[in-house]
Amino acid sequence: MDQIRERIERALEAVRPALKVDGGNVELLEYNPETGVVRLRLIGSCGDCPMSMMTLKMGIERAVRQSVPEVKQVVAI
Repeated sequence: MDQIRERIERALEAVRPALKVDGGNVELLEYNPETGVVRLRLIGSCGDCPMSMMTLKMGIERAVRQSVPEVKQVVAI
């Protein structure tokens, strides 16, 4: 599982520059290998941005699922 978590972190690193430009970031909280669900936290301006769900699904989730096929869903808490 540590290997999967590292791959998830690398995928998040790829999207972080775009988030940081707008004053935001993302923090990986948990990966559940049984369900394939990644839980993360949008922080900074991403935390309360009206476009955060689009950023989550079209940007972050897409990048993570492309890099880590074991991931089935990405959710923000």
